[in-house]
Amino acid sequence: MPELPEVETMVRGLRPEIEGREILNVEFCPCTRRPIQITPSARMFRRKMEKQEVLRVYRFAKRVVIEISSGDSIVVEPRMTGLMLVSAAPTQEHRRLCWHLKQKRGKAASFEFWDRRGLGTVRLLSSAEMTDLRASLGPDALEITVDEWKTRLEKTSRAIKVAMLDQKMVAGIGNLYASEILHRAGVSPTKAANRITDRQVQRIAVETTDVLETAIRYEGSTLSDGTYRNALNKDGGYQNEHRVYQKADLPCQNCRSGTIKRIVQAQRSTFYCPKCQR
Repeated sequence: MPELPEVETMVRGLRPEIEGREILNVEFCPCTRRPIQITPSARMFRRKMEKQEVLRVYRFAKRVVIEISSGDSIVVEPRMTGLMLVSAAPTQEHRRLCWHLKQKRGKAASFEFWDRRGLGTVRLLSSAEMTDLRASLGPDALEITVDEWKTRLEKTSRAIKVAMLDQKMVAGIGNLYASEILHRAGVSPTKAANRITDRQVQRIAVETTDVLETAIRYEGSTLSDGTYRNALNKDGGYQNEHRVYQKADLPCQNCRSGTIKRIVQAQRSTFYCPKCQR
């Protein structure tokens, strides 16, 4: 489930604990569950990590990027159930990788990647490969301008909700926040993207920034499965602010007279109010 707010929260938890620290070694944790994708090979990955300093930790779209002194970057894509942690993992059997750090008083001794379903990826990329990765995705959802929204939406006839999930169009928005953004913007998730009015584009742009920044402030959304946790293994709080996501058959909090409906778009659940999102 981790989307932009959850990944940004992980980054903010990692940054003060690991920036400027030396990586002593990497542990590939024993795990009998579905293996995650790690590149390059375990041997090469471990060798390229040893004695490297963590220079910078930042978010790129829905990825955690850890830049090290060699010029390479560790790129972690949590996908559905992955977490980056600087504290005890939720379970031991789903631990995947652990980076052990040179000791520093008052700081974490290590950081790790945990993944329940094994859908996440961990890659070590060169600066050239990072450039290629950036070029393959659209502008960040917290940086895209109204004009960029308009230009990109005009090029596709897909339903607006489906278009918003396309990371080549705009990077960082996932299923949960797309539903929330469109509800607050008063736009039907089924409307063709190239038929969105200028006023609606403006609303989508404003609500994208507001929803994502507010979710970051609440440290993301921990849903009923409890999978998402921040870097300190604590729940997020934005799930208490959801207006439509996973609220099918409940009254709409906006118009008070409509009922939230659930439909399926591109094999993903969409939640919306047919009355105020016509």
